[in-house]
Amino acid sequence: MENNFLKLPVIPLRGVNIFPYMVLHFDVGREKSVAAVEEAMSTDQKIFLVAQRDAKVEEPSADEIYNIGTICHIKQFVKLPGDQLRVLVEGEQRGKLSNFADEKGMFYGDIEILEDISCQEENECEAYKKLIDKAFDEYLELSGESLNEIFTELEEESGLGRYCDIIGAFLMLKTETKQELIEIVDVKERLEKLLLIIKNEIEVLKIEKAIGSKIKNKVNKVQKEFYLREQLKVIQEELGEDDEESKELKQYEERIYKAKLSKEAKDKVLYEFNRLKSTGVGSQESAVIKTYLDWVLDLPWNKFTKDNLDIKNAREVLDKEHYGLEDVKERIIEYLAVRKISKTLKGPILCLVGPPGVGKTSIAKSVANSLGRKFVRMSLGGVKDEAEIRGHRKTYVGAIPGRIIYSMKQAGYRNPLFLLDEIDKMGADFKGSLADALLEVLDSEQNSTFRDHYLELDFDLSKVLFITTANSLEGISRPLLDRMEIIEVSGYTTEEKFQIAKAHLLPKLLKEHNVEDGKLLIQDNAISTLVENYTRETGVRTLERKIASVIRKGITELVEKDKNKIIINSNLVKKYLGPVIYTYDDLDKEDKIGVVTGLAWTGYGGDTLPVEVTVMEGDGKLQLTGQLGDVMKESAKAGFSYVRANADKYEIDKDFHKKKDIHIHIPEGAIPKDGPSAGVTMVTAMISALSGRKVNHKVAMTGEITLTGRVLPIGGLKEKSLAAYRMGIKTVIIPKDNKKDLENVPKAVKSKIKFIIADKVDDVLQNALIGEIEHGN
Repeated sequence: MENNFLKLPVIPLRGVNIFPYMVLHFDVGREKSVAAVEEAMSTDQKIFLVAQRDAKVEEPSADEIYNIGTICHIKQFVKLPGDQLRVLVEGEQRGKLSNFADEKGMFYGDIEILEDISCQEENECEAYKKLIDKAFDEYLELSGESLNEIFTELEEESGLGRYCDIIGAFLMLKTETKQELIEIVDVKERLEKLLLIIKNEIEVLKIEKAIGSKIKNKVNKVQKEFYLREQLKVIQEELGEDDEESKELKQYEERIYKAKLSKEAKDKVLYEFNRLKSTGVGSQESAVIKTYLDWVLDLPWNKFTKDNLDIKNAREVLDKEHYGLEDVKERIIEYLAVRKISKTLKGPILCLVGPPGVGKTSIAKSVANSLGRKFVRMSLGGVKDEAEIRGHRKTYVGAIPGRIIYSMKQAGYRNPLFLLDEIDKMGADFKGSLADALLEVLDSEQNSTFRDHYLELDFDLSKVLFITTANSLEGISRPLLDRMEIIEVSGYTTEEKFQIAKAHLLPKLLKEHNVEDGKLLIQDNAISTLVENYTRETGVRTLERKIASVIRKGITELVEKDKNKIIINSNLVKKYLGPVIYTYDDLDKEDKIGVVTGLAWTGYGGDTLPVEVTVMEGDGKLQLTGQLGDVMKESAKAGFSYVRANADKYEIDKDFHKKKDIHIHIPEGAIPKDGPSAGVTMVTAMISALSGRKVNHKVAMTGEITLTGRVLPIGGLKEKSLAAYRMGIKTVIIPKDNKKDLENVPKAVKSKIKFIIADKVDDVLQNALIGEIEHGN
């Protein structure tokens, strides 16, 4: 082999670099490395040391080690326990590794000796050296190192290449960075790289020093404040004064012993209070403890309002604040009467179910007024997170109690009237079911020990009178529904709306608009026009908006025309609000074939449901349109089968299902329609269309059918009756089993509508179809 090549044993180093002329001792444990040392000692004691790219690799390949390292002379080695060696080596010169191989149980390689390329521009290199000297001094000053030996070594060294290697070996650098210096053979490039590395290290040291200084200042400030606070305590004790911290602690202690807490709550609060004393009021943790103590101590653990159980007073309050709603009022009076006799009766969970705008929330307020209880309301519409009810655990940052505990704190008493609004509109997601969380709140067997996650204490809710509201029962889970007593709050008749507008809405709106007495007079015929011609809703919200609009326009006329007063009559209402929107003549005045008026129940109350059927030439298809739900589709199919089975009975061509297509359409297709109540309506319309007999336009009907022709009962008869009443319908056909429900229909409705009881489809057809068969159809 040529003179500038050597074949030497190789040791891959993990996390270590060695420069030429550098003395290093390290431990050798890998079998191949131990064998390489022993091989070198048996020959000329020379060995090639090179760094691994990844220190974690146990058996590196050629690609996993750098190819430039240092040829070293082994000066000494000592055997250690466990077949390990401690080796002392001295670097001699750079070398480049090639033909890396595993031979005789050790690593070997051909090593090319690399000589330094001297600096051609001596002045430039000398300038680099001076800059490095200056930067290295700054580095040592910032790092706090004092190394006289390295200064002596640098002063004695005249070669610039070795000068760079001495400093590079001294600096605490990453393996990759030191490897970059080792691989640079050109001395000028090595000087440039070394200067850049030292400058970078200086910047890092400056940042570290700045951070350390800030932390030290903060620590010193805290210590200073602590000592000053302690001194202040001593001074205040000598003067007989209390410091702010002591005052705050005394206030908490007084509040704890004044609050009539349960034993569990008192033990918990005292534990947290002792933690507060040990941590100090000014610490960060104390803020969390104080927030917890404030929540617990502000709760009404043993504060109650005295119930006003005067039945006569309660009835007067309810009658004064609400017109109609006799069923609801009677149930409230029953509750008060029983409560007056039985002092230990647990509060019932009343659920007021009805369409929007009928006064469910205001009923709850009236009950609170009649009882003399505090009123708190919590809306559940759209709420999904279980933590809204039970709170967040204290381990969470910014944790707070749930809305149940928040509302109890807001009430200030342990027996308020608690309204849970829109209980049918709450949801559930991955954070838990809100309905399941409410079970503990509304179950009288469990709510005496309601546990909020934040408080981690039992709080008694058994004395709370819970009232819930819902538009329908469909959205309420069955277990939750089982805990509640359902009270239906249906819509109002025209007469009831008139009385509500006159006695409640009008005075309220005149007061809100700050109208002086006598300035604006609204006559009874104006109110009747508003009720009959501008609204057709179950509740009174739209009516209230219409009255407010009339009042605003009246005020505008007062101001613009400088009048002393205005009397608003029916004609003036029409002038203010424009042409009438509704009339009782909206219903068709003409008897038609295949057109029947049905009745439906929705979340917004009862409504009419016109059904149209047309027959055309075809091959027996049944087409349904109008955004029907699954139940109504099944009703249509059942009705179709009934008509086919009884075609001869109703003088219909028995082969119509082969020759005719039937199209059933329910207008207002954008409104979803479902529910078991349209079966008789669709059967009547189909028989009318197929037989050519007209349907009495003054008749409406509701009921489901079976394949044998029985008429099945439906729900929501009161709401459906009100809808028929608002539309001016004179006759309503209802299932036989719903006869008992007529007791709940208002007298004003029963006086205007004739109810016909139907047991079978024939009873319906007998009262709905008129005229002779028109064979042209």
